[in-house]
Amino acid sequence: MARRRSTRALSAVNFFLADVRDGLGPFLGIFLVGQGWAPDTIGYVMTVGGLAGMLATTPLGALADATRHKRALIAACAVAVMVATLALLAVPSFWLTASSQVATGIAAAAIGPAIASLTLGLVGQAGYARQLGRNEAFNHGGNLAAAALAGGFGYVFGVTAVFVIMAVMAVGSLAALAFIRPQDVDYQSARGLESGADAAGPAPISVLLTCLPLQVVAATLLLFHFGNAAMLPLLGQAIAAKGGADPSAYTAATVVIAQLTMIPMALLASRLAGTRGYWLVLLLALLALPVRGLIAGLWQSPYALVPVQILDGVGAGLLGVATPGLAAQILRGTGHANIGLGVVLTCQGLGAALSPALAGFLAARFGYGVAFLALAGVALAALALWVIASGSIRAAIGATPGQGQRSAQPEVASEA
Repeated sequence: MARRRSTRALSAVNFFLADVRDGLGPFLGIFLVGQGWAPDTIGYVMTVGGLAGMLATTPLGALADATRHKRALIAACAVAVMVATLALLAVPSFWLTASSQVATGIAAAAIGPAIASLTLGLVGQAGYARQLGRNEAFNHGGNLAAAALAGGFGYVFGVTAVFVIMAVMAVGSLAALAFIRPQDVDYQSARGLESGADAAGPAPISVLLTCLPLQVVAATLLLFHFGNAAMLPLLGQAIAAKGGADPSAYTAATVVIAQLTMIPMALLASRLAGTRGYWLVLLLALLALPVRGLIAGLWQSPYALVPVQILDGVGAGLLGVATPGLAAQILRGTGHANIGLGVVLTCQGLGAALSPALAGFLAARFGYGVAFLALAGVALAALALWVIASGSIRAAIGATPGQGQRSAQPEVASEA
């Protein structure tokens, strides 16, 4: 019963952290357009933050494996995002905005592996897929609530209201963290070991980088987020540039539609992962993105946001469960599940960091339609890679715990 209380508190943490870990998200572009910024400059600033997070993710994954103070790590990140974002509101200069995005990027990079580690420690491998689905459902519910509040208050008070809502969500995450009992966390399970197993030594990065299944997952997600990350901010910027609707309300609507879709998709993903495996879950996510980009590129209308954001919800809802689940299964038994997740998220972050710069460049010089179509092309490359490499992935995640451990070794990866 006590551990159940902690898992419920974990769900609440995911609810409140949803708005915090993304910082301002798509509202950053809206805010900066209102300050007179050009699309390419906005893209460059967002890229700086993404690159900072990318560089920090792998070492922060190692920290999530090593530290027993997982709640404190998450709390520090929430406070850092809140302070950096409020500073941006006060002084929206280029260098302070860039610094704010760097701080937000690093904090977000730490939150992902820390939450994954805390989840593994509370429920173990056996309950991981189910709890991942709950985590993501509550995460998307938090995004939905924050977006609805941002749209309503943003319409009345302006985009400044988004900053206040984010700060309130950060405080809520700190309160929820206090209800997770440290004694309910199995710190061996939290790093991917079986409960009661001897602690693993430091993970040689060469082992992780030569694990072929992990490389395939990382490369696929790099391409996915290269194609995906800029789509929602670009939608908001396009409508703000045309002046066809209130930008805060429109951007909030894009988020609400996507999050309403993500909640059932996350729950479906946890069920599919338990019955059909994570490979299929990620495949379905990859199928949604090219169609999304084509619709956004070919249908230049505010009404395009409905199918575009439904498809975003399908992809993101499935992906949120598949990414940590794949890393945990591939590296099961090694004791390095979270640094492995960090490697995957680093590559994912590289794609996400480059995406706004490419999209901003193309939108400024060739128009928003061309930018969306280019992002759809990148998404097709991710889908092709995942299908071609299906044999290697299926072999790794279909292994028993002992075999899964061996799949993380360089010599086995090279044979695959």
